[in-house]
Amino acid sequence: MEHNFYLSLLLLFVSFISLSLFFLFNKNKSPWNLPPGEMGYPVIGESLEFLSTGWKGHPEKFIFDRMTKYSSELFKTSILGESTVVCCGAACNKFLFSNENQTVVTWWPDSVNKIFPTSVSFGSNSKEEAVKMRKMLPQFFKPEALQRYVGIMDTIAQRHFVSLWENKDQVTVYPLAKRYTFLLACRLFLSVEDENHVAKFSDPFQLIAAGVISLPLNLPGTPFNKAIKASNIIRKELLKIIKQRRMDLEQGVASPTQDILSHMLLACDENGEHMDELNIADKILGLFVGGHDTASVACTFLVKYLAELPHIYDKVYQEQMEIANSKPPGELLNWDDLKKMRYSWNVACEVLRVAPPLQGGFRKAITDFMFNGFSIPKGWKLYWCVSSTHLNPECFPKPEEFDPTRYEGNGPAPYTFVPFGGGPRMCPGKEYARLEILVFMHNLVKRFKWENMIPDEKIVVDPFPIPANNLPIRLFPHKA
Repeated sequence: MEHNFYLSLLLLFVSFISLSLFFLFNKNKSPWNLPPGEMGYPVIGESLEFLSTGWKGHPEKFIFDRMTKYSSELFKTSILGESTVVCCGAACNKFLFSNENQTVVTWWPDSVNKIFPTSVSFGSNSKEEAVKMRKMLPQFFKPEALQRYVGIMDTIAQRHFVSLWENKDQVTVYPLAKRYTFLLACRLFLSVEDENHVAKFSDPFQLIAAGVISLPLNLPGTPFNKAIKASNIIRKELLKIIKQRRMDLEQGVASPTQDILSHMLLACDENGEHMDELNIADKILGLFVGGHDTASVACTFLVKYLAELPHIYDKVYQEQMEIANSKPPGELLNWDDLKKMRYSWNVACEVLRVAPPLQGGFRKAITDFMFNGFSIPKGWKLYWCVSSTHLNPECFPKPEEFDPTRYEGNGPAPYTFVPFGGGPRMCPGKEYARLEILVFMHNLVKRFKWENMIPDEKIVVDPFPIPANNLPIRLFPHKA
């Protein structure tokens, strides 16, 4: 397997340098009252274990093993080349989300900086860049704008299912879910609809996600190396689109409000300066990663769990058909229709709890501080982990059970359900994701029932959870 090759290569690398660099990583004599834990091997720390538990399908094992051994709330380690405190539980989530830009700031590994060299669009380590993006994005993710997207999403979804799902006995879900969310992103971010145009950068785009959270070894064949090459290919294609759009705006052919790209080209800072084209390309590229891969994972696991749980499928089907039957033939979904999909969204939330697309996120300490009696030195990284609450019986009773009723009434306790993060850096595209997932569900269940062709298909996390065989299913169309 490809990962075994990288593992052997890395172990060889470690054995060669460990003796000479060990003294640099001897943290046991630190004067700080650090949380308990081990720093692992020199240079790579515990990165191999951190990543390999995901490759084996159980990313939470790295966290839970150390929670049991050291502390249920904080432990220290070294991952992705960084001295890191892993923070577990709702109290830790609350502290990190509530202290953004006070004691901590969002941080992403060096691999992200190299893949997105100008600005790290979706997780910028620069506070100024992050603020700029968050001023821009609400124009496209606020309710008034989202209402305009529903019909467009439904149109794209209908075309997608007619051309790629209907009249087939079986399909493989994950590639189709990626194609659906990618088409939506191309249309709504860039106004690109031609599938041949989309195809120019859809294939290399798939390599980026695997390299975003990886060991930053820029060697031929590594995920990191492939991601850098793929980002360069896509960036060139995006620059062509950007240059053409700039001309179209100048000539009045394109609308200033038609999509995120137009807004970025026309927006200027307090000094009246416009963003340069390369910066815009990286920001768009980052938005694709944040808004495409995560939603396609959620759609894939929706299909998996609805096949495994027919009583839940039946309730979703009933809700969706009530909406479909209330509309004249040919009428597209609208905002009010999506507001009626309460049970369907509860099901989607439970999918996001048991199979969160993102396993957690990083922060960086910008000052020395104490938390829970332990020292956190300035410059250390902090990692908050979704599974520490999502799979915790104290937060979600019987966490192994799939139960959409958890989200009725007041729903989960604060800071326990965190698939979109929290605080000022909560994912700005949360509502956009809700729309594309619900539109996908509507168009799927009103057409088909289905069954998984591989029972208990293994899940691999690299860095997103993915069924090992991409979830092949057998389709059973509803009778007209």
